[in-house]
Amino acid sequence: MKNIIIGQSGGPTAAINASLAGVVRQAMRSGEIGEIYGALNGIEGLIGRRIINLRSSIKSAEDYDRLAATPAMALGSCRYKMPAPPHQTYDEILRIFKDYGIGYFFYIGGNDSMDTVKQLSAFFKQKGEDIRCVGVPKTIDNDLPCTDHTPGFGSAAKYISGSIAELALDSSVYDMFSVIVAEVMGRNAGWLTAASVLARDTGCGSPQLIYLPETPFDPDDFIKRVSEYSKKKQLLIVAVSEGIKDKDGAYLSASGASVDGFGHAALAGAGRYLESLIKDRLGCKVRSIEFSVLQRAAGHYTSATDISEALRIGEEAVIAALSGQTGVMMTLERVSNSPYLVNFGSVPIEMCANLEKTIPAEWIIDGCDVSDEMAEYLRPLVKGNAPSFEEGVMPSYLYLDKTIV
Repeated sequence: MKNIIIGQSGGPTAAINASLAGVVRQAMRSGEIGEIYGALNGIEGLIGRRIINLRSSIKSAEDYDRLAATPAMALGSCRYKMPAPPHQTYDEILRIFKDYGIGYFFYIGGNDSMDTVKQLSAFFKQKGEDIRCVGVPKTIDNDLPCTDHTPGFGSAAKYISGSIAELALDSSVYDMFSVIVAEVMGRNAGWLTAASVLARDTGCGSPQLIYLPETPFDPDDFIKRVSEYSKKKQLLIVAVSEGIKDKDGAYLSASGASVDGFGHAALAGAGRYLESLIKDRLGCKVRSIEFSVLQRAAGHYTSATDISEALRIGEEAVIAALSGQTGVMMTLERVSNSPYLVNFGSVPIEMCANLEKTIPAEWIIDGCDVSDEMAEYLRPLVKGNAPSFEEGVMPSYLYLDKTIV
């Protein structure tokens, strides 16, 4: 009987622990799996043998549910880029897997995490080792190809759209024209910023302008539009992706920014850039707001659809591995919008590792808005309120026993 190990990597989400709970639950149901290990801080923790036994933390049905309702990453994260093979790191990982009797590796993460699954799967195949590697998708950016959407995106989209609607109410109380610029995460794909369009479903009419990294940003056209709104409305809310670029493809918020191990610039400042632009050109009241990590850690505002799908895709990953699949990423395939139905499947990891899915051009309107079709795509993903737990007056989360085995 073989053991399994699970890791988490990349940026946290409000749903990634639901996928972890799904993997653990299905593994415990199976009669083919022995120990259930977790690697603290992803592949870095695995290499450092920072490994815990998950059975010691998850002992009841309520523990599963409480873990699924816990935001961020219970196992911790890393941003570690696997070295190009051949490299001693791969041999060390193989030794660790043999020492712990590992036959199944599940990695919950985004684009770069899928590259780790790809590299390890190829290495084990080349060595003739029957160690099955399965990628479980997550990212609030929703930019993984081959899947209709990614767990974690729906909850972040719900938080963004709900917060925009609340900002519209808050800012409409004064009898004067004002602008709010809301900066949303999204480096090269604007899915999360586009989700702000759902705020209009509340009747607030905001955001009036939506700027995505998929189309070049024109400062002069932007100022012209703000000026036109100032003549007929009292409030203008602009939703802008952190990754907006000029006509030459340069990030407007990356000047002097540091980069991570994968070469990604640490973006911040698109909202402040637009705020300064409006102040300098128009002189009207303007405020920029950066949702920052709040949009990915809002456990109190999670989507029921998102959490249930995150749980299920973790379970399906175990089923896929036990059936013989390796070197794959689990996927969601939308069957219909009404009623909303999805199928769970998998694709070869080469089809999604290190690749990005951007918003279709036909869903972007005039460079500053999104289509009704985009809104229809989004609505099912934010539906419902996921269960939560409280002790006293505060939320209650599940904290894993991180004793190294």
